[in-house]
Amino acid sequence: MYPMIRPSCSSSRIPSCVSGHSSLSRRISAALAFLVSCTLLGVPSVHLLGQTPAPQPPQKPQQQQPDSTDSGGPGSDSGPIVVPKKKTQPEDAPPPAPVAPKVKNPENLPPVSLRVEVPEVTVDVGVLLEKTHQFVPGLKPDNFRVFEDGKEQKVIGFKRVEAPITALMICEFASTSYQFIYDMRNAAFSFAEQLRPQDYVALMTFDMRTQIVTDFTQDKRQILQAINDLRIPGFSERNMFDALYEGLDRLNRVEGHKYIILIASGRDTFSKITWDKMMDKVRKTPDVTIFTISTGGFARAMTEGRGGFNGQLRDMDYLQADNQMKTIANMTGGMTFAPRFVGEMPEDFTAINQAIRSKYEIVYHPTNDKQDGTFRKLQVQLVDAEGHPLQFQDEKHKPLKYELIFRNGYRARQEVE
Repeated sequence: MYPMIRPSCSSSRIPSCVSGHSSLSRRISAALAFLVSCTLLGVPSVHLLGQTPAPQPPQKPQQQQPDSTDSGGPGSDSGPIVVPKKKTQPEDAPPPAPVAPKVKNPENLPPVSLRVEVPEVTVDVGVLLEKTHQFVPGLKPDNFRVFEDGKEQKVIGFKRVEAPITALMICEFASTSYQFIYDMRNAAFSFAEQLRPQDYVALMTFDMRTQIVTDFTQDKRQILQAINDLRIPGFSERNMFDALYEGLDRLNRVEGHKYIILIASGRDTFSKITWDKMMDKVRKTPDVTIFTISTGGFARAMTEGRGGFNGQLRDMDYLQADNQMKTIANMTGGMTFAPRFVGEMPEDFTAINQAIRSKYEIVYHPTNDKQDGTFRKLQVQLVDAEGHPLQFQDEKHKPLKYELIFRNGYRARQEVE
């Protein structure tokens, strides 16, 4: 048997077995301390190599703490419940404006706009001396008073106008007495001679039918040539009502103010349109002034008062014709003339030109703003600074009579228009 050999241990050093056990104890203590600290700090646990980690439940995202400026309590509060601060508002702060309601149109309906029109009436007033037919200048807005259906209106616009004209000459050209045709041509020539380059004039004739001889033109020579070409009439009938009705219907399509120069005997023999229907057309046609010139004055003066039943009937017919011509002119604010001699015509048409080109334009909003299509009667007066009727005097301080030329009324628009 071999002898058992035992190692010897020196007393001056720690045995190796004891030192190895102490080192292992220190390592285990350090590991346990590390795990405890990780658990306290929230660090995931450390697994040893070779071991599969146990599945962890999903963690909820940590909620962000609200700003201390908007939360209640001191700024160091970090609890799960935060009370928001109450924002301070000034006591006198105005309430918020109400939100406008949004209105939607029905389907398939385009946007609709609403426009409100205020009625406006324009009245052209001519102030002429009765003796010389001269225009009276220098009047002011305070000198005019306008009445509609007896109620005074407030004038909002006033000016003196002298502008080019748009006129339609309606001439009676029938195979009656040569004196009537002669007077008609002389009157038409006298009016055409006083035209200006900016004026528009048309020529229409009538007997039993109407005929447009010349459309609107600024060429005065064309009008004079058309008058000169009127040689032989076709019929002896004189349908003045039909001709005037058709002329008004054509002028209704022309914008602006228009004039009709009616040169005729005034008699109507075979018209389809009655007097009442024709006068209703005159009332309903806006912005038209009619001047009438009666023909055959010399022939009538030579034959008036002759005995016999036929002579009396003829005189009555012409008296009625004169009254019709005067009524038509007065209703539209025009003038009427009945010259007996050729030498009177230039003076008469000079007065017409002055009345047409020189006038006062007055504008007002009617107090009766209903658009019911009714006829409104107009009245114009001239007054002085104290409200009394205005008077004129000549150089010798003699009173001068004057006349006011204006429409006697107008027809209000219909609401459906």
